[in-house]
Amino acid sequence: MKTECELCRARLRDDSQAWICSYECTYCAACQDKLEVCPNCAGELARRPRRTTGVAAIAARVPSRIARRLGRRRT
Repeated sequence: MKTECELCRARLRDDSQAWICSYECTYCAACQDKLEVCPNCAGELARRPRRTTGVAAIAARVPSRIARRLGRRRT
């Protein structure tokens, strides 16, 4: 996920409200209010999903796709 707005260069944290197009051009909420479509590709802007799990929590468990390949169940 990109960490800054493409227009104003405002910092975007993982849990910040942001908007993206299908090419992942990323905009803060203030800039998105001024846009109808992505100025780079003219694509639709949609709310970017937020990351709610930190890196440490993810690293502490086996991701589902790896567990499936190894034939294990997630715990």
